[in-house]
Amino acid sequence: MTNNMPQRNSWPDGFIWGSATAAAQIEGAAWEDGKEDSVWDAFSRIPGRTLNGHTPETAVDHYHRMPADVALMKELGLDSYRFSTSWARVRPGDRSTNAKGLDFYSRLVDELLEAGILPWLTLYHWDLPQALEEKGGWANRDTAYRFAEYANDVYTALGDRVQHWTTFNEPFCSSLLGYGSGVHAPGRQEPRAAIAAVHHQHLAHGLAVAELRDRGAQQLGITLNLSNSIPLDAADPVDLEAARLFDSLQNRIFLDPILRGAYPEDTLTDLEPFGLREVILDGDLEIIGTPIDFLGVNHYHDDQISGHPDTSGADGHSGGSGRPVASPWIGAEHITFPTRGLPRTAMGWEVNPDGLRRLLVRLGEEYPTLPPLYVTENGAAYNDAVSTDGSVHDPERTQFILDHIAAVGRAVDAGADVRGYFVWSLLDNFEWSWGYNKRFGIVRVDYDTMARTVKDSGHAYSALIAELRGTGTHGRRAAETAPVA
Repeated sequence: MTNNMPQRNSWPDGFIWGSATAAAQIEGAAWEDGKEDSVWDAFSRIPGRTLNGHTPETAVDHYHRMPADVALMKELGLDSYRFSTSWARVRPGDRSTNAKGLDFYSRLVDELLEAGILPWLTLYHWDLPQALEEKGGWANRDTAYRFAEYANDVYTALGDRVQHWTTFNEPFCSSLLGYGSGVHAPGRQEPRAAIAAVHHQHLAHGLAVAELRDRGAQQLGITLNLSNSIPLDAADPVDLEAARLFDSLQNRIFLDPILRGAYPEDTLTDLEPFGLREVILDGDLEIIGTPIDFLGVNHYHDDQISGHPDTSGADGHSGGSGRPVASPWIGAEHITFPTRGLPRTAMGWEVNPDGLRRLLVRLGEEYPTLPPLYVTENGAAYNDAVSTDGSVHDPERTQFILDHIAAVGRAVDAGADVRGYFVWSLLDNFEWSWGYNKRFGIVRVDYDTMARTVKDSGHAYSALIAELRGTGTHGRRAAETAPVA
């Protein structure tokens, strides 16, 4: 664990410690109480799309076990729980509001509040109703307006109790991976559709923010998965250009429209052949640039980039099914990801905690209108083993979490306005195209019995929260010195 960082007496007042999940990954009850197919239900049933043909039909049965899961959150001492609502449950087939679906989320919110846990709601974590995909999905501009209607329905049901509203989680994944590479649902490999999806999701975000703001919502934001783009050789023009292209497609195509109200000029030029300018209509960017109250940052790894052939590393987006997928780096398919020789998680992602510090500081330096930041996902998959006594010792994950928390602290020292940290994930779950073969949870789920077991990483995170809550000081020291089992 890194210890050579500045010290500080405490984390910012009111700093939030939480954990996160997503509806499609944990709920199950795929067609219960009126819910119909999402794109992930439909996608995962196609042979070869997910590892071992796994589907989210049952997931980890959170739909039926929700009260016990909330009790577990309380036991861990979480300040906040970041969850998503399923569009396919709230508006099955996107026809009309499903009262039973909304009732589940209403009961969840009530359970959280009763437990003293702040609900942090995400409206879209990739589960588009399949019926809308059959009308073109996010490549169809009309889907943005359907999203605003769905957001309005959720707010009507929960706006009296939920303060924090996130429009989208990681639009990179549901646009460039869903419509470009095909590794995510709906599995399309159509570059122009992928670029249209980026813009239409931005538009949907802006429409929803404006709609909910008009209705009185106070805390509105979006969560982006962001990475550092590190050229292999900073003196090599080829590597510098490759790093620029990666930064454009991973970061700036999302950050700039939302925070500056405009796409970067180089991005517009790069994507001219793929129709980005064509889908931007008059007034769109004003809607997209509607001010937000917070920016969620998801970060699992950063990336070293080259423009030269190199097979020593990978971009981490090939998925688990083994089927051929396209590159998500539209117009920059040649870029490569040379290894730095760092330790890797079970996902094959390099571990570099200081990359998170660097990213958080960069955001404040480059975006003058940057709202407060929350690290809304950070965590790691490892191959856990259950001990004979039933406990789960996961020292690598424990170290990963504590080291990244310490990196957040160093970012705060450097001036980054970070106000919360959510570990991913609360529970082992359906890991998209990897099915149930990758475990991110600080709580283990036995997929046969659905029994929950807090892992050592969960105990360490809980102990850290308890120490911070108990003393109100020396938060950095706690993150640096918490024992690793």
